[in-house]
Amino acid sequence: MVYSDVYRFNRHFLCAVIVSFCAIFSASSHAVCADMFDHKMRQLHSQNQIDICQLVDQKPVLVINTASHCGFTRQFKGLEKLHQKYSSSGLVVLGFASDDFNQEDKDESKAADICYVNYGVTFTMLAPSSVKGKQANPVFQGLNQQAKSPSWNFNKYLVDKQGNVVKHFGSRVSPESKELMQAIESVL
Repeated sequence: MVYSDVYRFNRHFLCAVIVSFCAIFSASSHAVCADMFDHKMRQLHSQNQIDICQLVDQKPVLVINTASHCGFTRQFKGLEKLHQKYSSSGLVVLGFASDDFNQEDKDESKAADICYVNYGVTFTMLAPSSVKGKQANPVFQGLNQQAKSPSWNFNKYLVDKQGNVVKHFGSRVSPESKELMQAIESVL
C-alpha cells in the first residue's frame, strides 16, 4: 500500500469506529430510560411539553398524584422541602395533577396557583391526567403494574434509577416522615 491508501484506510476505519461508538452510546443512553418514562407530557398550566425521560435521566424519582382541593394538599410544602433537600443529590420530584378522586380544580390556572403560589412548588408539576384504571397516563400505568394503584390523592411512589418502584407510600405518609426520607436516601 502506498501512503495515500494507508491514509484513506485509516480515515475510513476511524470514521467507522466513531459512527459505531455514537450508535452504541445513543442506544445505551436511551435504553436507560424505563418505558413508563419514555413520554412527553404537558406541564401544569402551560403549553410546555416535558420530556419525562430526559427529566429523570438516570435519577431516582418520587412520583406523586396530586389534587388542589384535597385534604392532603398541604403536603405540597413537604414535597417542596424534599425537592429542595435532595434535588442536588439527584432526586426528581414529579407531581401529576389528577381529578380521578374529584378534588382537582376544573380551572387549571387555579390549580397552578394553589401549587405554585400558595405552596411555593418549584418541582415539576404535570397537567391533569388520569392516574388509575385503563385511562391512567403512561407513567401511572407503569407504576400501577409494579405497585398498588393510588386509592386517593397524594400517593407517593419512589422509583430507582432503573425505573423500578422501590416503595409505595399512601396518602397518610407525610413527606417529612422518617420512613420516606430513609427510603429516598437509600436510592440516592
